[in-house]
Amino acid sequence: MSRPPASAPAAAQSAARLSPVPSTSAPPHHRGRKRPTPNVLPPEGRRDWRRSGLERPLSGWRGQEAEAARRGKMAAAGGGGGAASGGRRTCLLFCFVPLLAGLCQANSVERKIYIPLNRTAPCVRLLNATHQIGCQSSISGDTGVIHVVEEEEDLKWVLTDGPNPPYMVLLEGNLFTRKLMEKLKGTQRISGLAVALAKPSPLDGFSPSVECPNDGFGIYSNSYGSEYAHCKQLKWNPLGNGLAYEDFDFPIFLLEDENETQVIKQCYWDHNRGVNGSAPAYPLCAMQLFSHMHAVTSTVTCMRRSAIQSTFSINPEVVCDPLADFNVWNTLNPLNASGKLEPGDKVIIAATRLDSRSFFWNVAPGAESAVGSFITQLAVAEALQKAPDVAALPRNVMFVFFQGETFDYIGSSRMVYDMERGKFPVQLENIHSFLELGQVALRNSSDLWMHTDPMSQRDESISIEVHNLLTILKNSSTSVPNVTMREVNPQNSLPPSSLQRFLRSQNISGVVLTDHPGSFYNRYYQSIYDTPENIGLKYPATLTPDEAMDFVTDTAKSLAAVATVLGRALYQLAGGTNYTTIEADPITVSRLLYGFLVKANNSWFQSVIRQDLKVFLGDGPLQHYIAVSSPINTTYVVQYVLANLTGTVVNLTREQCQDPKKAQDANKDLYEYAWVQGPEDPSGTSRLSQCVRSTVRLAKAVSPAFELQQWGSSEYSTWTESRWKDIRARIFLVASKELEFVTLIVGLSILFVSLIVTYFINAKADILFTTPREPGAVSY
Repeated sequence: MSRPPASAPAAAQSAARLSPVPSTSAPPHHRGRKRPTPNVLPPEGRRDWRRSGLERPLSGWRGQEAEAARRGKMAAAGGGGGAASGGRRTCLLFCFVPLLAGLCQANSVERKIYIPLNRTAPCVRLLNATHQIGCQSSISGDTGVIHVVEEEEDLKWVLTDGPNPPYMVLLEGNLFTRKLMEKLKGTQRISGLAVALAKPSPLDGFSPSVECPNDGFGIYSNSYGSEYAHCKQLKWNPLGNGLAYEDFDFPIFLLEDENETQVIKQCYWDHNRGVNGSAPAYPLCAMQLFSHMHAVTSTVTCMRRSAIQSTFSINPEVVCDPLADFNVWNTLNPLNASGKLEPGDKVIIAATRLDSRSFFWNVAPGAESAVGSFITQLAVAEALQKAPDVAALPRNVMFVFFQGETFDYIGSSRMVYDMERGKFPVQLENIHSFLELGQVALRNSSDLWMHTDPMSQRDESISIEVHNLLTILKNSSTSVPNVTMREVNPQNSLPPSSLQRFLRSQNISGVVLTDHPGSFYNRYYQSIYDTPENIGLKYPATLTPDEAMDFVTDTAKSLAAVATVLGRALYQLAGGTNYTTIEADPITVSRLLYGFLVKANNSWFQSVIRQDLKVFLGDGPLQHYIAVSSPINTTYVVQYVLANLTGTVVNLTREQCQDPKKAQDANKDLYEYAWVQGPEDPSGTSRLSQCVRSTVRLAKAVSPAFELQQWGSSEYSTWTESRWKDIRARIFLVASKELEFVTLIVGLSILFVSLIVTYFINAKADILFTTPREPGAVSY
């Protein structure tokens, strides 16, 4: 599509009828390395601009004008030529000053024509070994006349009746379905789509994921457990419509701000609605969406192009990046991170995932699909660390928070890869058992379901160990109210889980805990509606932020009970006997729920994080999309919250904390040290910074496919994200084609007339700009 015309009448009417929406926050959809160049130079840039000599032409013209005036006074009789020359330069100066003033006002003119949409989230392009998915615009952005679709019948105007295609559809969130998107995908009368959030969330559910998540990258395949492969036995996500895995050749944006949505609708009602079915009169309200993607076809293609650029170009243009981040892990008792465990040392792994996604970039609330489970595991880690005999337990417990599991098990496959090659302190042979938390926040009764793998249990020794695991879990729940451990049919397959990647390499005893015995209870799996409301998180309206953070909701009580059961089971597996002393703190769970799902920028999160990382705490909830920025906000916050819950405050100075080699009693191999902001002092004017020692560490969560340069791998995840330069959206008034043509002709006419007049003035300058001689002047 071509750029929108900025005709004078349209601009005038836009200024008169449309009032810009104030920017409430910075656009969320620009990665730092791709952020467009600002329109206004920073102070340093402005100083460099003055130094560069770009102001010299003005000072030069002023100097020449003064010199011409001086010469005119010295030689009156023979000064006609000098006066003419000075006059020409004066004329040029007078012509240049209005032009300069016009350029300075260009930005304000743009603001009068366009209304930017500041709270939007785009659908971007992702690629794997064989496909590309997502959306993009043309290189100059796509433009269309806005048409609001509130009922499915409204599509008729867009698809057939409307006289002003292409159209930019503003779609109500409830209508964002696969059936409707297939209609829009098959027509050339659509230039883009803006989706408004549905409030309340769609009652029938909405999941843009697939019915069989991570199919082909778990343990089951056509050659191993074929009866369970490709979800033949059970569709885990039956509501999955697969929209997030489709490729669209037009831009699709989410409108996150109701006020901006209302401005667009008002513009549509004022300009685009015909009377009694007639065509609306110009000017019409239009929208322009920019989201051009650099990568195409597949990861194999984009990585090859990036590699060629990096090899032969001085300034390479990388077109895509692997999805990558870090896993967060720690152990109950410290272990040497630079060494390896002996084969006889056994470790129990407690695992969960950190990430989620949705159809739109970096909008991944993941309340049920991720947050509920990793919050529960954080509470488990705190409860176990408080056990009085934790240092004497014969077995260690390792807590792992995997990143990138949504995209074919990026985090878990990388950890298994490192374990197999001796690049991780714990080896596969050191794993005693594996307990994983799946989706656990939507228990519709007291039942908590235990899933096991039928294939690995064909090994009798593994079957005995799994049976022992189930017995311990049942015993752990006997005195915990509102939790009843239930076994799933042993012939059922495992749900999508990190345990599958470990079983793919080695048979180990493992159990996955979920709130569902079969298909997901989560109706909004991997969608923008997997919000706190989805898991029943509610607060009284009268509470202050600090009061809400400590308010124990029913959701917090439920997750704390699950954490207590898991904590007691891990304690017994580690060799402990007095397991009834293990109790998860509902206040901790409440704070975690509030911080991750309601408001990250709260007093507790501020106290546990480093000062340079406090900018990652926004006034809203954190988003849990893995992206390509490492680590993302969620990873950092989980890392420091876990350190706060399981670590200890040590008496080290800031310099010693940041460089433990300077402290005699610090051991960098066993512990990590972090200088955090700490709690507020009694006056509330500053914070009491402190050094926290913990066993919390980060490990790479990058698919081994990129280390091996096997970009077409079917063994490991190959997901990449396209790069882009500009993502933005705006609305404006567009004039009719006839008025645009007239405006163009008038503009060209004025240009030609100006050129002709300028030519004749320049040709007759000696006559037009000759100054009269001074009286009594004599020339020789």
